[in-house]
Amino acid sequence: MSRPSNVHGPNPSLERYVIPNLRNACRILKELKGHPGGLKAADLARSLGIPVTTTMRITATLQIEGLVQKNDGRYGLGPVLIHLGNAALAGTDIRRLALPLLQKLTLDVDETSHLAIPCNERSLIIAVQDSLHPLRAASPAGFLTDLHSSSTGKIFLSYLHNGQLGEIEGLRAPYKHTAHTLTRRADLEREIELTRRRGYSIDNEECHIGVRCVAAPIFSSDGVVVAAIGITAAGVRLAETRIPEVAATVRSAAAEASQLLGYSAQQ
Repeated sequence: MSRPSNVHGPNPSLERYVIPNLRNACRILKELKGHPGGLKAADLARSLGIPVTTTMRITATLQIEGLVQKNDGRYGLGPVLIHLGNAALAGTDIRRLALPLLQKLTLDVDETSHLAIPCNERSLIIAVQDSLHPLRAASPAGFLTDLHSSSTGKIFLSYLHNGQLGEIEGLRAPYKHTAHTLTRRADLEREIELTRRRGYSIDNEECHIGVRCVAAPIFSSDGVVVAAIGITAAGVRLAETRIPEVAATVRSAAAEASQLLGYSAQQ
């Protein structure tokens, strides 16, 4: 299966069709995502290397369309993006296919389950099935996580981006979220090999202290990993000794999803 450019990054063959200021508008929206308090036009211009006057024209246009909103001179993401995001998630075929599997997985392991797809060298959570526990630590749908520190991200790093660790590090240096986060190249390479050998990945308090996650790959009909399914649990409930048992259930859910996509383990 070819990797669509809107999911995995720019396609060089499309560069000649690029409209520079439309790309700048996209860059502005992505930049604002990381600043919940908003940014002034001058800050955006400086951060992205866009002329201030151009930035002001772009943000004014985005504001008219509801893609950004302005408060006290600062621009933030606008409400229209919520509707667009929900529509995008609802239109994802693999999400519709996996929702019943997420529900079953949550019942089987009594923990919150989630589905993620690769997105610009990160992992995008597109569906979450909450457990009934009052203490939950799962990220919501629409959340982007780093490849090196999340269980679904490690699946994509191990299967989809295997051999590209250096390139990914060049784009986004591994950030040490907790004392347990793996950031050294040798450690990450060992983790990739271990993940591929056992068929599942573990986030052992590497994103958040007190939280453990387990994930497994979902394959398309041609054997390419297109998504990952996983669970998130408080460390007090998911002891390390319980991980192999939970991982077997997660792998079973992932295998069922892969089968629904036409994948055969024998191929």
